Amino acid sequence: MTIKNAMVLAAGLGTRLRPITDRMPKPLVRVGGKAMIDYALDSLADAGVTHAVVNVHHFADQMEAHLADYPRLEIAISDERDALMNSGGGLVKGMKLIQPGRIFVMNADLFWIGETAGEKTNLQRLAEFFDPDHMDMALLCVPIENTTGHNGKKDFGLAADGKLVRYTDGSGEAVVYAGAIVLDTALFDGAPQDAFNLNIYFDKAIAAGRLYGISLEGHWLTVGTPDALVEAETVLQQAGVSV
Repeated sequence: MTIKNAMVLAAGLGTRLRPITDRMPKPLVRVGGKAMIDYALDSLADAGVTHAVVNVHHFADQMEAHLADYPRLEIAISDERDALMNSGGGLVKGMKLIQPGRIFVMNADLFWIGETAGEKTNLQRLAEFFDPDHMDMALLCVPIENTTGHNGKKDFGLAADGKLVRYTDGSGEAVVYAGAIVLDTALFDGAPQDAFNLNIYFDKAIAAGRLYGISLEGHWLTVGTPDALVEAETVLQQAGVSV
């Protein structure tokens, strides 16, 4: 099915990317000539999303101005100027601006290149994979060898059927969480209304045997430090990516 709504998590401080983020929010840092958040927004639009909520905090005015000019989606702002809500709390607050049902949840500072033109996108594949009868969440994941800028941490073990567990030796293919989720908003009925980390819900889903994922097609980039920004620029140039 086509998912029409999304939440983009974009309110972080980006402290590891200083001094760049002393003057701008991390999602607006340009990589390959394009603001990082626009890679996420373009991926959502390409997958059929029409409405997105974006949370803002650090240099919130800059974020609002940029998002007002983004042409491909109707965007609502979840304002966290007064208090950061962390990933889980930010999602719960932002979902109040989204119609109930299936949504994408995406990080604003992670993206990928190398999808096959004319084929289903990674997000479209993830939406088709999600089965609420058996899954709380479906995560887009990536093998470590297909990453740039990552710290080497293995997040999950991915089984042949797509089930995810926290990675230990022998727990399946070692993968990194690629920053995109499909879930139903009902999962967060009764959730805390204050700040909390989304990892709490990952672990609840693992305990219930209901956390699943698929591997993305292409190459995944994360830009957490100035050095990682240089690495990402090099990868994009080598891949011939232009915007």
